[in-house]
Amino acid sequence: MPGATPIGTRAPVVNHGPRTGAKVALTFDADMTDAMLASLRAGRVKSYANLRILDLLEREQVPATFFLTGKWVQRYPDVTRRIAGNPRFELANHTYGHAAFTRDCYDLPSQPVSELRADVAKTFEVIEPYGGRQTRYFRFPGLCHDAAALDALAPLGVTVVDGDVVSGDPFAKAWKPLVRAVLDHVRPGSVVIMHVTEANAAMTDEALPHILAGLRERGLTPAPLSEVLVGA
Repeated sequence: MPGATPIGTRAPVVNHGPRTGAKVALTFDADMTDAMLASLRAGRVKSYANLRILDLLEREQVPATFFLTGKWVQRYPDVTRRIAGNPRFELANHTYGHAAFTRDCYDLPSQPVSELRADVAKTFEVIEPYGGRQTRYFRFPGLCHDAAALDALAPLGVTVVDGDVVSGDPFAKAWKPLVRAVLDHVRPGSVVIMHVTEANAAMTDEALPHILAGLRERGLTPAPLSEVLVGA
């Protein structure tokens, strides 16, 4: 399975693939915390699933990799089935409830590192029944991790994927800065970080067509994360 590593060894961390060729990975995080769920229930937000992103990727036949939290999957099972049913999309792990496992990580809710293994294992169990292109890739919320966190993942045989191109789409108020953030830094082998959580990343779907056009102009081609990281 893509991303699988020897069980019992510290989880490796990758930021990008080889700088040869023309492939880049578009990755989309699907965050979900208890506070986000409360906002949905109270009607303060409409959705944390940006279907316009999926519409565009499907229409343009663009590969992508989705880092899913378990609580997002449970809240949006139909959307998860849609992602899993697309042979161009890969599914990866982003924890169960988007908690941080280090201190001072973007004001995220926190959990002790002793709970990390069970949290990530539970998320794989939630995702697995949906089938599709399953992976053993894992991304920490906020990209916050330390040696203790990586050691805690050793029994799970995962690869930690950070990324080298951060779009900055959470809570963005305009789409043009997102396009610049991606296109100014993207290179062959890049792993681009975006979000599919509509209510707190409302500009991503507006930026995405311009990002895709800019990649084409630069001779770069989106590919599944597993293909981009080959040899990394």
